Amino acid sequence: MPAGKMHDGEPDIDTALVRRLIAAQFPRWAQLPVERVDSAGTQNAMYRLGEDMVVRLPRTAGAAQDVVAEHVWLRRLAPALAVAVPEPLTEGRPGNGYPWPWSVFRWLSGAIPVAGRIDEPERLAADLARFVLSLRGVDPTDAPPSYRSETLAARDTDVRAAIAGLAALGEIDAAAVSTVWDTALRAPARPGPPVWIHADLQPGNMLLADGRLAAVIDFGCAGLGDPAVDLIPAWYVLPSAARPVFRAALATDDGMWARARGWALSIALMELDYYRNTNPTMASTARHVITETLTDQ
Repeated sequence: MPAGKMHDGEPDIDTALVRRLIAAQFPRWAQLPVERVDSAGTQNAMYRLGEDMVVRLPRTAGAAQDVVAEHVWLRRLAPALAVAVPEPLTEGRPGNGYPWPWSVFRWLSGAIPVAGRIDEPERLAADLARFVLSLRGVDPTDAPPSYRSETLAARDTDVRAAIAGLAALGEIDAAAVSTVWDTALRAPARPGPPVWIHADLQPGNMLLADGRLAAVIDFGCAGLGDPAVDLIPAWYVLPSAARPVFRAALATDDGMWARARGWALSIALMELDYYRNTNPTMASTARHVITETLTDQ
């Protein structure tokens, strides 16, 4: 993989490209400073534009397909949600050697949570639960399926492959991890129709202010699915002592909790398998989650 890239076929993206795109398509902003945002994000490169905007360029064709949907649905979701979400300002076109649509959003300030270094985890757990409940309550009419709308069983082949590959590298205990995964697969399916979920509530997609949840970003995976998917911050962000607060606030039964642990484990396994050599932050987070799911079991 070329240095600085995480995906095959990822285009060259840098500050000079962003300046050219802005100058050609939005000349009123051409004199504003452009600065790369240091982010562990895997699907989009981000560049701050002036003081109150951010340019977001997809790294893959799949991420580029989310641009139009995000512009439509974020405007509809925002009024109903318990915290701030990205505000799309305008959509850019392919050009200057860049092949896909891209976006300019309003800048949102905040700090990314770091597992193990959260000052008031119970308050954050309550904030996360309020956000999840507010999203679940949005009218699902005409909503798209989530990127993670499949069942856990549909992920089994890919998860088993990740377990085998990571075990061969000495990254995980295959037997222990398989036990947690098998438990999740035995959990009962959720009754009832799918609901709105964010589907990617990882640390990099949350912003904190004074220890409280101030914003949730990156809605590329959002859509209709099993609400268990939105319980993954129990292992991605929260320490074990705060998990009961999160679980109780969402009135989560044993079956949903088991599915949620399976979702967290499966996402982390595939992230570690894919990003272990290209995204150290993502790989470190994935290792943390795998350990937490094993301990929680």
